[in-house]
Amino acid sequence: MDASAGKGRRRETNQRTLRSVPTGEAAQHSPAGSGDAAVPDRLDGRVALVTGAGSAEGIGYATARRLQAMGARVAIVSTTRRIHERAGELGVTGFVADLTEEAEVGALHDAISEQLGDVEILVNNAGLASKASPEVLRPVAQLTFDDWRREIDRNLTTAFLCSRAFGSAMAERGWGRIVNLSATAGPVNALPTEAGYAAAKAGVVGLTRALAMELVADGVTVNAVAPGLIHTGASTVVELKQGLDTPMGRPGTPDEVAAAIAFLCSPSASYITGQMIVIDGGNSVREADYR
Repeated sequence: MDASAGKGRRRETNQRTLRSVPTGEAAQHSPAGSGDAAVPDRLDGRVALVTGAGSAEGIGYATARRLQAMGARVAIVSTTRRIHERAGELGVTGFVADLTEEAEVGALHDAISEQLGDVEILVNNAGLASKASPEVLRPVAQLTFDDWRREIDRNLTTAFLCSRAFGSAMAERGWGRIVNLSATAGPVNALPTEAGYAAAKAGVVGLTRALAMELVADGVTVNAVAPGLIHTGASTVVELKQGLDTPMGRPGTPDEVAAAIAFLCSPSASYITGQMIVIDGGNSVREADYR
């Protein structure tokens, strides 16, 4: 028997017909439901929850503003009553809750469900350091257990508790978006004195990937974004100076991070899950300067 002929027959048998994907004007006129039609990035009527949105100069606030502009019915939450000021500015619904506490996350779930309906979009932004609750910066040898637990709880436990509380209803409805806030510190790089923060943010990526695989058959996507040096209200002078040394010559803005988050929440991102998008102006791929 001619082995090469046999291989040829198998290749011919296994060939598939490739379907062309229309673009431009052709895509706009594709029949609805054909799978080829352009999908508008609207979230009309979808209920979205953005955690950690208490600062008007933060990523959570910018994200809530974008999601509302896309038509979503937005709820925002933070640990202080200033969230009601942010909610009034945006015209959304605000809640106060400590998301490191299981009971408070449960109460938040019930309150949002009663006032707005089931959450279909969850942005786990809570946990980033703020002026009121700065990041713990100590070497591991000097890090207390309470310091360690505080970083893990506010950066990882919050995402776990909220994803567990709101993800089940998304799966039951057959549609949902979860976007977790990681960081370049941990998954991409690390600095001395940031062990707790780096471990928590690396853990966020692990949670994202595991949850993505658990919910993929239920129409729910789970992704993460990893901001680098972003100019927020909590940025220190040192961080802002470091931002000037990035390849783009400046720190990023909350709205630039929010744009990526909003895309991952949109219908167009339906085939993206379990991924982490780095938003750092190319800083993590630049070769170090050696002198």
